[in-house]
Formats: sequence, C-alpha cells, structure tokens
Amino acid sequence: MPVAAYQFGDFRLDCGRFELLRNDHAIRLERKPMELLILLLASDGQLVTRTEIAGHLWSSEVFVDSEHGINTAIRKIRQVLGDDPENPLFVQTVTGKGYRFTAPVSRILPAESPPEPAATASFPPQQKPVLWYIAGGACVLFAITSMAFFRSRHRPPEITYTQLTDFTDSAVEPALSPDGRMVAFIRGSESFLSSDQIYVKMLPNGEPKRLTDDSRPKYGLAFSPDDAEIAYTVMDAPVLSTYTVSVLGGESHLLLKNAAGLVWLDQHQLLYSQIRSGKHLGVVTSTDTRADLREIYFPSHERGMAHYAYPSPDHHWAVVVEMDGKGEWAPCRLISLDGQSSSRSIGSTDACTSAGWSPDGSWMYFAASVGGSSHLWRQRFPDGAPEQITFGPTEEEGIAVEPTGRSLITSVGVHESAIWIHDAQGERPLSSEGEAWSASFSPDGTMIYYLLRRGREDSGSELWRTFVDSGKSEAIFPGISMIAYDVSPDGKQVVYATAASGGASQMWLAPVDRSFPASQVGHSGGMWPHFGAQRRILFQQTEGNSNYLEQMNQDGSGLSKVVPFPIIGIVGISPGRRWVMTVVPKTPEDNGPAVMAVPVDGGAPRRICVYCAPTWSTNGKFLFIQVESASRVSPGRSLAIPVGPGESLANLPPGGIALAAEPSVVKGSQLVLRENLVPGKDPEHFAYVNTTVHRNLYRISLP
Repeated sequence: MPVAAYQFGDFRLDCGRFELLRNDHAIRLERKPMELLILLLASDGQLVTRTEIAGHLWSSEVFVDSEHGINTAIRKIRQVLGDDPENPLFVQTVTGKGYRFTAPVSRILPAESPPEPAATASFPPQQKPVLWYIAGGACVLFAITSMAFFRSRHRPPEITYTQLTDFTDSAVEPALSPDGRMVAFIRGSESFLSSDQIYVKMLPNGEPKRLTDDSRPKYGLAFSPDDAEIAYTVMDAPVLSTYTVSVLGGESHLLLKNAAGLVWLDQHQLLYSQIRSGKHLGVVTSTDTRADLREIYFPSHERGMAHYAYPSPDHHWAVVVEMDGKGEWAPCRLISLDGQSSSRSIGSTDACTSAGWSPDGSWMYFAASVGGSSHLWRQRFPDGAPEQITFGPTEEEGIAVEPTGRSLITSVGVHESAIWIHDAQGERPLSSEGEAWSASFSPDGTMIYYLLRRGREDSGSELWRTFVDSGKSEAIFPGISMIAYDVSPDGKQVVYATAASGGASQMWLAPVDRSFPASQVGHSGGMWPHFGAQRRILFQQTEGNSNYLEQMNQDGSGLSKVVPFPIIGIVGISPGRRWVMTVVPKTPEDNGPAVMAVPVDGGAPRRICVYCAPTWSTNGKFLFIQVESASRVSPGRSLAIPVGPGESLANLPPGGIALAAEPSVVKGSQLVLRENLVPGKDPEHFAYVNTTVHRNLYRISLP
C-alpha cells in the first residue's frame, strides 16, 4: 500500500506534500536530497549502495557526476537532521559501499491509518527491488522525467567523458605538457588567483604530485618547451609576476616581474601580459631578459586587463582572455601577433575565461560563462560561427587541447553557495537554495540581505532577506533582477542597479515595503550605488575611459564628483557614511593600484591596502581587512581593526595593511579565521557565503 508519511524522531516526511517537518515546522530540503531520504527511509534499515542510489536517482541524467551528487545530497540530509557523520543518529555511512538509515521509522498509511512500526527483518535479495516501489507510493519518487541536458538543435555528436582525477575536493586550471604526457593543475576550487597549490601527474593514471608551497594567489599554468618546468602567475603585490617550478618539485624561482599569463613561443621567445600603468594590463612579447620587447595588444579601456593570450600553432594569432574596465570577464578576442590586422571579438558573447587551439589551427576553443554557468564552445578559424559543445548542470572551466587534436582536458563539476552565520550559537546555514552572493547585515543585525540566483542558468539575481533568529526568508522585490544594491541605514529603502538592454546599467530607488513603485534615478551607466549622508546617493559613473566616484540627490539633481581623480571601482561604504572604500588605479607613492578610503565630506583619502576588500562592523567600531586568502586547507584570515570615534582611521600604518599582517600591526586588532566575511556588530558575529565546489579533470572527446 502506498505510504502517506514517514515518522522518525522529531521528524515527519509527508509524501503527499513532498515536505519534511520537524515538530510540525517545515524544513527546506531540495529535491534530490529529499528523494534520497525517502529511498533510505523505505529501505527498512537495509544497506542502500551508492550504485543503487545512482541508478535510481541519476540514471537518466547524462554526464552528471552522480558521485558528487550523492555526497552533496547526503551532506544536506545530515545538515537538516542535525546528524553527525562521526556519530550518526540517522544516516550511517558504510565505507566504500553506501548508506543505511539506522533510526526507528514508522510508516503512516493513507486515510490516517495508525502508524506501522518499521519492519526489522531483512528482505531476501530477490525482494529488494520492492523497496523502490514502496519508496515511490504517494511520493511519486520515480515519476521523474529525464532531464534534457543537451539542446537538440545543437547537440554535439558522440562526446564522451573520461575522468582523470578523483579528488573529493577539486582540480582546476589544467595545462598539458607539449608531449601530452603530463597534466599540471591547481588542487582547489578557484582557477583564477587561487591560494591553493600546483600539482602534476602523468597521464592517464599517474599519482598526482604536489609541486609548490606558495600561499600567494596564483593562476596561469604553462609548461616550458622541454617539459622540465611549469610557469605560473603570482599576485606579487603590487604587480603580477611569473615564477617557475620544476616538474620534479623543489623551490620556485622568479622568472619575470610584471609578467602574467606567460607562455613560451619557443625556447627563447615569450608571450605574456604586463602592466603599462595603473592596472592597464596588455599582451607583449620578449625574451626571458625582456630583450626585444614588443607591445602586441592593450585593451582600449585604461583599466582593461588582458590576463591570458593563447597563441595559435603557427604563432601568427592569439586568443586573448581579458577583463573590461569594470573588472568583469569580457568575450574572448582574436589578435594578430604580427600586427597585420585589428583585434575582434570571437566566441560566445558572454564572459570568456579560457581558450585553446586545435593543433592544426583550424579550431578555436573557449570556456564561456553563459547565464552564470560555464560551458565549452568552439569556432572554426578564422570566421566560423560559435558552437556550444557542452551543456547541462555540470560546468566546465579551463581548456588544454591534447596533441592529437581529438580531445581536450577540462575541469568538470558543480558549485553551490549558501549564507552561513557565525555567532554565540556556533555556525549554521541560513539559506540553502540557489546561489547566494553580495550579503550584508541590517544595522541592528536581525536580518541578512543577499542576492540570490535560482532556477534557469539565465535567471537573474533577486534581493532576498533572511531573519537571523527564525530563519524565515523572503524575496523583497520578486522578479526584479539586480547586479548591486544597498539598503538605507533605517532599513526603509533600497537603491539598486540593474543591467539594461545594450549593457548599460540603470539605478533605481524603491521602498522595502513596496508601498510605491521603484523610480529610476540618475542616467544610465551608474553602478555600485550606495546611500550617502544627507539623503545623497553615491555611485560609480564612467566618463570616457575613466570611472569616477560621484554623488547626487535622491531625485537625481545635484550631480557632482566626490573626488577629482578616477577610480577603478567601489568596494563599500562605512555605516556612518563617512568613508567610501574605493580601488584607485594608481597612488602618488608607487604609481600602482591600491584600496583607499575616500572621505565623503572632504579631506585626504587614506590608504587601506593594496589587495583586499575592506568591510565594516554594523556599528562602525571595527574595520575588517583580509590578510590571507582562503584555500583548500584554510578559510583564510582577516584582521578586525578597532576604529576610533566618528569612524576615525588614525591608527592605520601609512602604507596600509599588508598581506600576511599580524594583529600587532594595529594595537587592539583581533584575528578572525575567515577571509570573505560579512561583519556583524563585533568580531564574534559575522556571516559568510559558503561556496562548495567539486570539480575533477576530465578528458572530453571532440566532435
């Protein structure tokens, strides 16, 4: 007979409503974890193997990493049940086999039949499939249609995936040796400016070997022509530098200062990016002593940054991966290394993050983020139409084309993020669905605001808030897609930016209670709006090739520049609205970029750091500055620096806070073991966006 509900401990799983309750209060649990929980509840304490779980929950979903899906689903089940994997009350892991639900379970039959105690006898092997039908019942567990991960009009023929690494965390940024026998990668979740370490392995089945012990942010791996060394880019503040490490391990050595994304054209000639001034990063070529230096390409915007250049096999062309003047990834660009033609955009019209060439130069390959999800594309050289190669819920990042040209290596996986809070009660999640980012506390600390993207890949981000005590969450302006926001100090208004057609952003002002419609403020192109003092709005405006910090009244009148010099972007604002934290392209001291605190009411800006994103406690008594990036083995570190009366910053060192600084740098500072945190009222109260990434390297056959 179909089951209406399962009862265990304080929990009840209502099959008819597909809902999990604890003491009659609904608990949010996503679809796959819910289906797996039902499967375990229906097993009557028997072992359910990982193969059986994958076959019944993921069998129709092509190219989904079911191993990661199972791990993620189990983790979320344990999270909502409050279960400890080391001392489980509900879900027991049978190492190498699967899972068993160990708590007593009662089945509640339809028409409010009395509870039926769980059976204790084991099913004979031939009767075990009955479990799957019982698990269905009123839950309709297996009435799930196959997901269309491949779009029929563009479905590429005969693509196969072969897994090359099997980490429980992540492997990213693949680079192949010229002979195709070795692959180098970063073992960590971030492929760009990662603080994790570089590994190398022999293909296909060699053991990964760690090569570096370098905590500085890094990216851009490339083998030397003789396969003996690997070059990589390091954030060597205030510039980017290239280091090399032997494939056998050992000490890393500086190859070139002010050099990024370096690759060898031959034994003597290098192709790399260097800063011309400020943050203007462009492509050049030279020898390893910088002899015969020749500028090839610099982005038109003075804050554009060409981070990578992938040369064609004949070395006449290169595909450039760059950031625009706003610090966002732009479409890929094809440039001539001979200077014979002008550059042009190629590939997807969305953000391009890596590229490669077929060995014969007939195809260009790209990893591009479309609607927030990264997939692989290709385009026939020189002027074919872009074609998407990979689709579906997994993402692909990084490209290393094998010497045969029949396949490439990329990092395949998934990521998810949620808002977590740290306070006197410990740490716990406040959001669990979708992808959360750009979080901030309300001034009184009772709510957390954040942008949330859910649903389709091309869906936008809505502004949500969650009440800290109850965990209740709600969308503030349902259906309104935002790219930035700020809540007024009294919590009654929101100023936000949206992306309009044609790429120009627009700024809007709206009441939180939706008592009247949102009104557009200012002209198109304004970004990163914040409430200032005296009912002013502060924002970033582009004029020509420069960004400026500007302000205006809430009706759009009284437009003026806060400071006369250009900025790169706005990082945030102090609670008292005295300081705007900005990134400037260059400072008088070293002509390099830095993060500065700009006083809104006039006065001299203060240097905060070279490479950080400062945040403030809600009461303005602490300034939090990151001094160590998060990595696979560490959540990173921040300093909570006490601020004087009236948000005065008198105690900061003249040169700002350096990376790896200790609390002694400013008297009274406290160390917080978290990099990207959202401060509450003091160092003991904060939130953070917890992003879980699981990626491994795969060989993908090419159509």
